[in-house]
Amino acid sequence: MLLHCDLVYAGESATFQTPFVNLGLVPEAGSTLLLPNLIGNQKATELFLLGKKISAEKAERIGLVADVLPDSELLARTTAIAQEIAAKAPTAVKLTKQLLRGASRPDIAKRMAEEGAHFAAQLRSAEVKEAISAFFEKRAPDFSKAS
Repeated sequence: MLLHCDLVYAGESATFQTPFVNLGLVPEAGSTLLLPNLIGNQKATELFLLGKKISAEKAERIGLVADVLPDSELLARTTAIAQEIAAKAPTAVKLTKQLLRGASRPDIAKRMAEEGAHFAAQLRSAEVKEAISAFFEKRAPDFSKAS
């Protein structure tokens, strides 16, 4: 969901992960369009296909988050940022947000529909069944048997 946010701030202890493929699923919510646009195709592919956790520091370095803040200051600082934006000219803020996101809206809706169809199909797949079984049995999944 953070890919649909205008600004993203992370606490220093935060981690991020795109575990879809690890679970036998495909990315959803337009993320296969939004993430490469945000951080580049190579980094997006790495996050999607490897499904490894990354630190808040790395997330900032690759452009996934705007800034990393001390955990103890996160709420106060993000509240202050929200108040700063709220004090600005509302129409100018609204129009700027529309201009930043507007051109990609039809593409996002189309991609979300494509992802949704694949996601629903994968939910019924042997791969997902194997991933879920492996999770509960506390073992690595063996997708060679999932066909």
